[in-house]
Amino acid sequence: MTLLQVPITEFLDQLATKEPVPGGGSVAAVSGAMAAGLISMVCSLTLGKKKYAEVEDEIRGLMDRSESLRRELQELADADVEAFRRLSAAYKLPRETTADIAIRRDAIQKATRIATDVPLRAAQAAAAILPLCSPAAQKGNSAAVSDVGVAVLLAQAAVRSALLNVEINLNTLEDQFYVRETRAEVAKLTATLHDDTEAVMALVNQQLQG
Repeated sequence: MTLLQVPITEFLDQLATKEPVPGGGSVAAVSGAMAAGLISMVCSLTLGKKKYAEVEDEIRGLMDRSESLRRELQELADADVEAFRRLSAAYKLPRETTADIAIRRDAIQKATRIATDVPLRAAQAAAAILPLCSPAAQKGNSAAVSDVGVAVLLAQAAVRSALLNVEINLNTLEDQFYVRETRAEVAKLTATLHDDTEAVMALVNQQLQG
């Protein structure tokens, strides 16, 4: 059974224990998936409505994209658990001999790279939700505009949360070229994140106030 196949109460119970998984990486991915799900919901509430007939094709395109991102983020929530387990197993490898130490060190570096790539992909997927929020707020069912606001705030949180997991792993990686490239991607993902979120929230608040 995968992480997202368990009942939400069980997921939250597991999260609250001392067990390391699920942890922040999975929560970041799930938060992003929830943000994408909210955009899909707004689209669903718009499609088929006579009032929004002129934008139906655009809304359908938004929904296709949000559903693709939701599926990706759901998969990444499980991938984060597997990445942690692989890293944990690497740290438990024997270190009795020089050869053992070398094998363990190589395994840790490879597992840490995977444990960095997974939340980075989650951050990229969550960031891709933000461009969907503005058209959803402007052209989607106005009765659900508050849900767009929740979606953009969750997406922003998912990006920042996932990148915390990236950063903590970068500190132990020896491949400095990869570290530099990844930090450049982190900077790219966060460069306009706050402003983009605030722009969507301005649209949402404008509609909420009539």
